[in-house]
Amino acid sequence: MPAAAGAEFAVGRAPVLRGSAAGEGTPIVLCHGLTASRRYVVHGSRFLEREGHRVITYDARGHGESDPAPAGQSYGYPELIADLERVVEAEVGDGRFLLGGHSMGAHTAVGYALAHPERLSGLVVVGPTYTGEISAGALAYWDGLAAALEAGGLDGFVDYLMRKSGVAEAWRDGVAKASRQRMELHRNLGEMARALRETPASRPFGSLTDLARLDVPALVVASHDEADPGHPYAVAESYAETLPNARLISEDVGQSPLAWQGGRLSREISLFALEPDVALSS
Repeated sequence: MPAAAGAEFAVGRAPVLRGSAAGEGTPIVLCHGLTASRRYVVHGSRFLEREGHRVITYDARGHGESDPAPAGQSYGYPELIADLERVVEAEVGDGRFLLGGHSMGAHTAVGYALAHPERLSGLVVVGPTYTGEISAGALAYWDGLAAALEAGGLDGFVDYLMRKSGVAEAWRDGVAKASRQRMELHRNLGEMARALRETPASRPFGSLTDLARLDVPALVVASHDEADPGHPYAVAESYAETLPNARLISEDVGQSPLAWQGGRLSREISLFALEPDVALSS
C-alpha cells in the first residue's frame, strides 16, 4: 500500500529504497541528482503539498538512507529507471502522475518517460547534462572525484570539486558548503564513490533524437553557467528544442540558479501542473 501522507516509506528488497510522501492530491514524483538525496530537488519547500499535490520523493540506490546496489548490480541508468518503476508501482499505483527530476534524476525521469509515456501527465526536466555522448574527459572528471572522495573523504571531495568544476568565484563558497552538506547525508561514502564512476558511464537512453518521440507536456529548467557550469544551459536548451511539447524556463542572469531555489521551483512546477494539457491528462 502507498505510504500515508506525511509518512516515510521503504520499497522492496535488494535494494530497499527509502523515501517520503507528503500532501494529498495529484501525485508528483521527484528524483534527485548524483551525490544528492531526496531533500535536494525542491530543497525542503512544502509549496506543492499546500497546493494540493501528493509529493513523493526517495533516495536513489546508494544515496541518503537507501540501500547500496546489491551484488551483481550497478549504479547504471537501467537499474535507476527500474528503481523508479518500483517506487511508482508502490507509491502511485494506477493513473497518471507528474514526474520530475534534477540532473541524474532528470535523466532517470526521461528514461522512464520514454518507456512509459502513457503514465505521465507531464515531465519536469531540471538541469540535464546527458547529450547522447559520454566523453573520455567527463569520465576522467568523475573518476577523479571518486578517487578524491576515497583518498580524502569529504574534504578531498570538496577540494577536487572546487578545483575542477569551473564555478565562478562569486559562487564558490556557497557551492562548497552545499556540496558538503549533501554528502554528509549519505550512509556509505564508499558506495557513493562507486556511483560517481558508474552512473556517468551509463546511458539513460540512446540520444537526444529519442526525445522527439516523447509527446508529453514538458517543463525544462535551465541554469546559467556562471554558477552551475556542471549543468550547461545549452544542454537544457537542446532538450527544450527537441521535446515536441516543451518550454524552457530559467533564472535571470546573475541570480541564484532556479534549480537551487526550492520555493520558486515548486511554484513553477505547480503552475505547470495547472496548464490545460497537463491538468486535463492527470
